[in-house]
Amino acid sequence: APVTALIGYDLHFYDQLGKLFPNAPDAASWFNKDEQTAFTNAFRNGTLQGAYLILAARALGLDCGPMSGFDNAKVDELFFAGTNVKSNFLCNLGYGDPKGVYPRNPRLSFDEACRIV
Repeated sequence: APVTALIGYDLHFYDQLGKLFPNAPDAASWFNKDEQTAFTNAFRNGTLQGAYLILAARALGLDCGPMSGFDNAKVDELFFAGTNVKSNFLCNLGYGDPKGVYPRNPRLSFDEACRIV
């Protein structure tokens, strides 16, 4: 792939909430007192943002290869040292050679994967 994106999450994302969420000036206090709450929200929202990156890339005709199962600690050391950012997943982006691109794997049907309650 021509480029590999490192999708991360900032454990201190709440430091920017005053700028990004001005209608709730106390929003940082919702997260900065409990590390687990901050982690859960940072990881979840970082994952969602990474998913939007994939949707945007695919809408532009790029092939995407998201990956987990790598050495997160090494990636964090090499690319995010001295920051509050941790790696979530990697995503290769580029134009794949149609002869070498794997076919899409089977998917579960809606009824197999979802339940409306």
